[in-house]
Amino acid sequence: MTEELAADVRDALAVDPEEFEAQARTDAEVVKTELRDGTFDNHQSIVGLEYEFYAVGDGRWAASHEADEYGLMRVPRRLLELIGFEKELGLHNAEMTTSPQPLNSDGLRAQESEVRARLAAAMDCTAAEGMRLVSDGLWTIPPTGETAREYLTRSVEAEGVRIATNMSGSVRYHTMANGPNAAEEMTLNAPNVTLSADTVMPESLITSIQPHYQVAQAEDLPTLFNYALRVAGPLLALGANSPFFPPDLYDDVGAQKILAEGYDEHRIAVFESVLNSGDAQKVQFPEDLETITQAVDRVANDDTMVPMPVSEGKRFDDQFATLRRKHGTYWRWVRPVFDGACRSDANARIEFRPIAAQPTVRDSIAFQATFAGLMESLPQRRHPASDQPWSTARGNFYDAMRDGLDSRQRWICNDGVETIATEEVYEDIFAHAVDGLTAAGLSEAEAETYVQPLRARVENGITPADWKTSRVREYLADGDSFADAITSMQRDYVRAQRETLLDGSFADWL
Repeated sequence: MTEELAADVRDALAVDPEEFEAQARTDAEVVKTELRDGTFDNHQSIVGLEYEFYAVGDGRWAASHEADEYGLMRVPRRLLELIGFEKELGLHNAEMTTSPQPLNSDGLRAQESEVRARLAAAMDCTAAEGMRLVSDGLWTIPPTGETAREYLTRSVEAEGVRIATNMSGSVRYHTMANGPNAAEEMTLNAPNVTLSADTVMPESLITSIQPHYQVAQAEDLPTLFNYALRVAGPLLALGANSPFFPPDLYDDVGAQKILAEGYDEHRIAVFESVLNSGDAQKVQFPEDLETITQAVDRVANDDTMVPMPVSEGKRFDDQFATLRRKHGTYWRWVRPVFDGACRSDANARIEFRPIAAQPTVRDSIAFQATFAGLMESLPQRRHPASDQPWSTARGNFYDAMRDGLDSRQRWICNDGVETIATEEVYEDIFAHAVDGLTAAGLSEAEAETYVQPLRARVENGITPADWKTSRVREYLADGDSFADAITSMQRDYVRAQRETLLDGSFADWL
């Protein structure tokens, strides 16, 4: 298996980068022509969701040595196929992608129902294997008998190709560490954490949700994209859920220094530091868009990380298959997408990528609905948030990464006045999310129900990251070591999620 994978990686590396780049530019012209012809226009907004999980051991019987320990587990590929989930970077990962639905009452209800139905069925299957899928931002308990460092850095060399032992068998993932532009070491850069690897495997520490918003008229994408950049910081602050790493990755500096200097959302730092190297800043907060063609050109002109071969096909978007392949490593916290299996399905959409996987399904759907509502309302109301300087929006984003709900987000309210008062910021944001959802056909009561889990976080002043930090501080006060405090907190998280994942919300934990 390793030799076959290595051979496939070598085949990928044999692709001429200049030819790949030239074809991507040619494909970009195809997309721009189709945009001018209106091919990517649709009569309504559509929503979708990507939802990532990681697996932990959950013993089949109370007497099992793995019961209630929740160590990370590798998901057998046959089981992944059985539950209808997709592989992600690590062998412990599983990803669900929902069927796109119109943005209306039935569409959002269908999104939530699909997630709950598929996840419930998957949980039944994984439970029989002594395994549980966890919705979380960053795992902290390594597999039984291994350290996190060992799990993330273990690799082998096969005929000159470096293969990460615990990475999914995707040629794209393994090629990232073997290409001409790959760094000698992938280094995780976070406060008081030290980890270097010779593959991109450290990125598998993190999991996320990714709401998709398909625009009705493609030419409106730049306006919506720029609004999405303005809400990225405030929504990231609400969704912070990765304040801790596996304990063995920390430097020996003491618990109080780690607590004082750590971020609320380390997931951002992990993704950026592992995959950015030198001048190739693949993961970043993107700049504003001026035109729809500029969005296409940015993908075409992005630094190529994996110039992989592209097979011929008969789908509509196979006409620009190389550009789509290049888009697979066009990592931005908000990014435009152009695709469609057939001409009638062609779409232009925004992928909103800042949000970590959340404690419950309802919380995850709350972010999807709130983001969609904002994309509907803000441009229609010509909300003055569009006047906020890009540098302020970027500053908000990284302030939210560091300090979550305490980051004093800068926001221009509907009256045109800038504020850093948390209650005022979110009252304006939630009001427009509800306005957008009601404009899409939901009743006000339905819209408020979708937004309520996030409103509760503001009212209580607590995010999942705050909850985790509070638990760790309590265990430290009881005399636990820092490592034990993190492990106990993580087990509390999984136990709380057992009771609420499908039918509750994070507000039930408070």
